[in-house]
Amino acid sequence: MARVVEVVQEIDYKPRDQIRAFHNRKERFAIIVAHRRFGKTVAAINDLIRSCFEIDRPNVRVAYIAPYLSQAKAVAWDYALEFTRDIPEIKVNHSELRIDFLNGARFRLFGADNYNAMRGLYFDAVVLDEMADFPASAWSNVIRPALADRRGSATFISTPKGKNEFWELWHEAQDDPNWFTAMLKASDTSILDQEELDEARRTMGDDRYEQEFECSFEAAIQGAFYAKEMKQATEDGRITRVPYDRAASVITAWDLGIGDSTAIWFAQFVGQEIRIVDYYESSGVGLDHYAKVLLDKEYHYEQHILPHDVQVKELGTGKSRLETLDALGIRNIEIAPKLSVEDGIQAARTMIPKCWFDDENCTRGVEALRQYRRDFDEKLKTWRGGPLHDWTSHGADAFRYLAVGYRRQSDWGEPIRRNLRGIA
Repeated sequence: MARVVEVVQEIDYKPRDQIRAFHNRKERFAIIVAHRRFGKTVAAINDLIRSCFEIDRPNVRVAYIAPYLSQAKAVAWDYALEFTRDIPEIKVNHSELRIDFLNGARFRLFGADNYNAMRGLYFDAVVLDEMADFPASAWSNVIRPALADRRGSATFISTPKGKNEFWELWHEAQDDPNWFTAMLKASDTSILDQEELDEARRTMGDDRYEQEFECSFEAAIQGAFYAKEMKQATEDGRITRVPYDRAASVITAWDLGIGDSTAIWFAQFVGQEIRIVDYYESSGVGLDHYAKVLLDKEYHYEQHILPHDVQVKELGTGKSRLETLDALGIRNIEIAPKLSVEDGIQAARTMIPKCWFDDENCTRGVEALRQYRRDFDEKLKTWRGGPLHDWTSHGADAFRYLAVGYRRQSDWGEPIRRNLRGIA
């Protein structure tokens, strides 16, 4: 065991002073917020390689996981080969991005874009790199359970991208004795010289620089559709405690996921104000789950706005999800107009200045609106026409349906629930 550690040192992995505490940690979990070009991936790869020899159990399995498998290969595979090449009798499987060691341990790369490929596996140690870009369910539904039977360890490393799951983990880890935490800002580490940092700020702009080099969770996301409107809502104090008014009814707006998350906004239209009192999102459950959530909240519902594809009949059952929701007691359903995404985004921009958001019940939804952004073509260095599809899409799409779909009850025609069998 000691000999393997010496071999790793002989191949010139010399930990930076700022990362030595991470390598010497005793905690089971670790989270590192680090600036660009710090070297966090190199440190994480070497930490996993060391685990293959220091964990005292047979057939150790460790994994480096990036948002995409292609990204894991591009970012980490060469490092893995470099830092294991002097270890005797290793077996490298390039097609599976896997390295097997003589003692039975195995190091492998995965992508969170196909996280279900990890179902059924076990891990003794994992690294989740750029976790801020992971699908919402990857950690909780698949990776975390894979650590359970062997009490495996996990390390999360990323630069911030707003207040998403990575921020939640960072926030919760601060007072947890089972977690090692470190924030490594460029202004503190002195790894990059000041002239280079000044040039980066000039080139990137303040918001992106603060995010990428100063580890800011508060910086505005580049290309965000609602950045101006949500910033104004914050400055106006409209993201605050917004209690449910029992004298007013609640309108819900849904984005129905198939294989990913379903998101629901809960709004009260009171005079000229739109009070967003609640938000709910989940995945991997049926419509009966969401119906129960609505009924358990005991709100007085006026209207439920759903996207047009709720009318499509499923091949397996021959029923539409609209019919299923009606059978579950979700009535007064309004189908949102089938407008272009661009028109819906503009409607949402117009609506946000009228909205008050409950900061406790709507935390995830508010962050989805803040971070919902255009897709950027890295090859052409230009914005694509449509939005980036990531974890923010569900909440943003549901909010868009609220913006285009709400009609006051006096404007309703024949309730849609009375004509279910006539829906194509």
